[in-house]
Amino acid sequence: MIYIIGDTHFNHDKVIDYENRPFKNIKEMNKKLIKNWNKTISNKDIVYHLGDFAWGNKREVKKIVGKLKGYKVLIKGNHDRQYDNGWWHNVGFDDVIHGGIILDNFYLLSHEPMYINSNMPYVNIHGHMHSNRMEGKSYYNVSVELNDYKPVSFEYIKSLYTN
Repeated sequence: MIYIIGDTHFNHDKVIDYENRPFKNIKEMNKKLIKNWNKTISNKDIVYHLGDFAWGNKREVKKIVGKLKGYKVLIKGNHDRQYDNGWWHNVGFDDVIHGGIILDNFYLLSHEPMYINSNMPYVNIHGHMHSNRMEGKSYYNVSVELNDYKPVSFEYIKSLYTN
């Protein structure tokens, strides 16, 4: 199975206030995000993380990645770009992408929402917006605030766009 998630912001205490997340502190938030991830994901699954994964030094981030199940692909977000792809591989990501990718010839995965005009045949699965949704039917926001703080199955997202 394929799952998608974005904007976990592990170890980022200010995101709790910025996004009104229902956690007392980063320890509680990290614990809940890891628990939700591992209840949803098996080690056979692929997880696309659409950016803004975590704050912290290499040791701290590696500890978090090491607790998460699945084959982990990071599509770097604006807060992840401070480190090169090698850094992210070293902390445990199986693949790292700067930019976006297309799945099933129709679903564009990116951190920031991409401009989709009516002539483009894509649905943009994105993060970055946290609690906000993009206008229009060509977008799906996988930021954790909108998805019960857990990864969303790609099959579920596809079911929303097929008849």
